Amino acid sequence: MARILLRKMAKNQTGTIAAVKVGGELGQRIRDMGLVPGTDISIQGRAPLNDPVALRVMGGTLSLRNNEADFIEVEVDDE
Repeated sequence: MARILLRKMAKNQTGTIAAVKVGGELGQRIRDMGLVPGTDISIQGRAPLNDPVALRVMGGTLSLRNNEADFIEVEVDDE
């Protein structure tokens, strides 16, 4: 398993959140959306300029800006 930033994940790639590396209001907001370590996610798609990214988590769809996704480390399969 490799660790990469959520921003670097490809469309349809899946992984498990390993860490959220930000505190304060932004960190709390990310955690409140359910993006906590141990949560499985998959990338649904990206906007035409690659920002924001749409991801599937716990049966719902979320959208994150790349500057927010930069704080989330994800474990993905080495392929």
